[in-house]
Amino acid sequence: MVKISFSPIQEVIVHEIIDIDFEDLLRERITPAGNMPLYWCDGILFSFSSMPMTRDVVKDYLDGKVHWLEVHYTPMNNYSPVLELNDEQYKALLKIRVIDTSKSSLHKDFIKWLKANQQIKR
Repeated sequence: MVKISFSPIQEVIVHEIIDIDFEDLLRERITPAGNMPLYWCDGILFSFSSMPMTRDVVKDYLDGKVHWLEVHYTPMNNYSPVLELNDEQYKALLKIRVIDTSKSSLHKDFIKWLKANQQIKR
């Protein structure tokens, strides 16, 4: 039988954290190729971008460390699977998917840390 191992992330290294306006957070996920989803966990709507997978980043990843280049977030008390934005550039009502990651221990720990270490407004 094949051996199965579970090796959860031990550390998230965040290089930039930005408290962003709700509509700007929605707007940043709109691309010409389609809309990228946002994440929601414990009252925070957020997105993150990962570092390019260089040799050093891959080594860190295998050692249990993940690098997030940027995290953009805004408070949002209640989860909604779809958010709408009336966008002036596209002259349309755009829909952005939201993924509830409240069951992710990594995301829960990050949001707990974020709330304790950032002065979340609104």
